[in-house]
Amino acid sequence: MTQQLAQIPVSELKGVGTALELKLHNLGIRTIQDLLFHLPLRYQDRTRIVPIGSLRPSDESVIEGEVKIADISRGKRRSLLCRIQDGTGTLTLRFFHFSAAQKNNLKPGTRIRCFGEARTGASGLEIVHPEYKKVDSDELVPVEECLTPIYPTTEGLHQGRLRALTDQALDYLKRGALQELIPEQLRQGWKFPGLNDAVAYLHRPPVDVDQHLLLEGLHPAQRRLAFEELVSHHLSLLKLRQKTRKKGAPELPGNGDLVKPFLQQLPFPLTGAQQRVSQEVARDLALPYPMLRLVQGDVGSGKTVVAALAALQSVESGLQAAVMAPTEILAEQHFINFSNWLEPLGIKVAWLAGKLKGKQRKTQLEAIREGEARVVVGTHALFQEEVVFSDLGLVVIDEQHRFGVHQRLSLREKGRNGELAPHQLIMTATPIPRTLTMSAYADLDCSIIDELPPGRTPVNTVVIADNRRDEVIQRVRKACAEKRQVYWVCTLIEESEALQCQAAEVTAEQLTEALPELRIGLVHGRMKPAEKADIMQKFKSAELDLLVATTVIEVGVDVPNASVMIIENPERLGLAQLHQLRGRVGRGSVESFCVLMYQAPLSNQGRERLAVMRETTDGFRIAEKDLELRGPGEVLGTRQTGVMQFKMADLQRDSDMLDKVKMLAQQLQEWPDFADSIVERWLGRGEDYGNV
Repeated sequence: MTQQLAQIPVSELKGVGTALELKLHNLGIRTIQDLLFHLPLRYQDRTRIVPIGSLRPSDESVIEGEVKIADISRGKRRSLLCRIQDGTGTLTLRFFHFSAAQKNNLKPGTRIRCFGEARTGASGLEIVHPEYKKVDSDELVPVEECLTPIYPTTEGLHQGRLRALTDQALDYLKRGALQELIPEQLRQGWKFPGLNDAVAYLHRPPVDVDQHLLLEGLHPAQRRLAFEELVSHHLSLLKLRQKTRKKGAPELPGNGDLVKPFLQQLPFPLTGAQQRVSQEVARDLALPYPMLRLVQGDVGSGKTVVAALAALQSVESGLQAAVMAPTEILAEQHFINFSNWLEPLGIKVAWLAGKLKGKQRKTQLEAIREGEARVVVGTHALFQEEVVFSDLGLVVIDEQHRFGVHQRLSLREKGRNGELAPHQLIMTATPIPRTLTMSAYADLDCSIIDELPPGRTPVNTVVIADNRRDEVIQRVRKACAEKRQVYWVCTLIEESEALQCQAAEVTAEQLTEALPELRIGLVHGRMKPAEKADIMQKFKSAELDLLVATTVIEVGVDVPNASVMIIENPERLGLAQLHQLRGRVGRGSVESFCVLMYQAPLSNQGRERLAVMRETTDGFRIAEKDLELRGPGEVLGTRQTGVMQFKMADLQRDSDMLDKVKMLAQQLQEWPDFADSIVERWLGRGEDYGNV
C-alpha cells in the first residue's frame, strides 16, 4: 500500500459527503495523505483533572467540581453564572448564550467536568463558555489518553469532526505506510524517527510526551517533518532555477568600450565591495545561461552604479537592458541617473511608466521595439504585452520583494523571440537575513555590497514620546536655520490611504502654523505623479526646507542636504521599513538625526523594536530582528507570503537545519522521482510555484 495513501480520496472516509469534501478541499485536503499531513497547530492537555486551587490565568485545563449556584446576571450583558467547587477552590463558569434547559441542568449539587481557559473575572477566576458534561459522582469517567490536537480549520468544520476524520486516516496508516521519500542512503546518520512514526506521534502525542519540546516545535518528530518540508521548498526553487537555466541566454562578454569611459566620468571611485560585486555580475553575464543574481546592499551603498555597469556590458555586447522599479518616484529617479550617466556616452535611455500616455507612450514603445533605445527604465508597465524589445539581454529589478516570483518570471519571456531568456539582476536595499536568502531566494546567487562609500556619516537615532512634540519642532527650526533640510514622515493611521493622506495634510497645516518662516512641501500617495515629482524636485533643489510626506518616500529618494528625519508613530511600521526611511538622511557629510516619535504607551514588542533602531544602523542585524518579531511573510512583503506559508517548519527556529537542507536538496536532484514527490506532498500540484 506504499503509494496508495497519496491516491485514496478523502471521500472514502466514513461520513464524508459532498459538502464536507468541499470544506476539506478548501484546506488543501484531497487524499488520505493530505489529511495525515494536515498537522496540529497546537495541543490541549485534557489528560488530567487539575485542582481549581492550582489554576492560574490563561491556563487551559480540565476541572471537575460540584455546582454550588447557577444564576442569571443582568449586568452590561445578560449571562448565566455558575459557581463550582472541588474542595481546593471555587471557579465561575460564564455563559452568554444559554437556554432555560441549560440553567435547569446546572442545578446545585450537580457534578460536572469542564474544559476551557481560565481568565481573571469580576469575582476571581472564570471560564467563559467552557465545554462541559455532567458526571456521576460514583462513576469513574476516564480522561483523554493523549494530548488533544488543535488543527487549522475552515468555516463549518469543527475540531471534533477533524479529529474523528484523522482517527480514520491513522487507521489507514496502520494498514499501509506513507512513502519514505528521503532515500535510505541519505537518511542514515540522521537521528530522526521514521516518517510514519513521526506523523502518528504528532497527531496523537502520548501523555508522557515532553510538552515543552512539543510546544517549542523542537520534538524529534516535528524536526523530522520540518526538515522534509524545508527540503521540498528548497527543491521547488532549485527546480525553478533549472527550468530558467535550461532556456539558455545570450552571452554578454562586453569589451570595455563603454564601461571604461563611464568609470572615468564618475565623480567618485568605486568601493572595494562595488568592484567585487560588479566582477561577479560581469562573469555571470558572459555565460550562456541566464544570470539569476540578487545584489543586497544597504541604503546608499551604491547598487545603482553596479546596475549601470551591468547595463553597459549588455549594450557593449549589442543587446538592450531594462531597469524596473516598484514606484514611479523611484523609477523616475533611476531614469534621471541613467540618462545623466549614459547619454554622454551616446546611449539613448527610454522611459516607460503607467502615467505615460498617448503620443509620448507610442514614441517610447517604438524606440524600444526598434532597438533605438538601448536602455529602458520603467515601472511594472514593462511587464505589459504591448512592450516588445528589439533584443533584450538583461533585466535589472530593483526592490524585488515588491514584485513577487511570478512577475519576475514573466519578464524572462521578453528575451530574444522567447528562445533565449534575458539575464536577471535583482537588487534590494532591504537586507535579507541569511535564513531567508537560503530559503525564499534559493533560486538566486547572492552578492552583498557590505561597504558604504567614504564620507557617509552614521545617523543618530533618538526615540521620544509624542508629548515632546514642541521640542521636536524646535529641533526642526534649528536645523533649517543652519540651511539643512528636514523630512517629516506621517505613517499609516489605519489601513486606508485616504486617512493617511489626510493625516499628512493636517500635519503640514500644523507645521506651517508653528514654523511660518519655513518653506514647507507635502507629498502623499493620492497626488498626481506630476505633482509629486514637482514637489520632490523642489525639495531636491533646496527650494523647500521641510517636506511632510507619507511613506511614499521610503525608497530611492536622494537629497544629500537633508539631515533630519522625524517619523511619527514608528511603532506602526516594520523595522525594515523604518531602516529604509532612516536611509533618506545621512547621505551627505553632515551629522544627521532620525527622531522616532511614538505614541505612549508602547507595547513590549514596540519598545524592543525601537530599541533595535536606536542601537544599530546595521541593516542585516535589523532584518534578523524583524524576521524574529514579525515572521517571514511580513519581512518578504505581502506579495511573497504565499511562498512562505509553512505547515511545520519555522525559518527562525529551524535555521540550524538550513545548511543540511540545502545539501540534501542538491543531492536529491539526482533522484528526480523522489524530488517531485516531496514537492507535491508539501506544496501540492497547484501551489508548486516551481512550475511557473
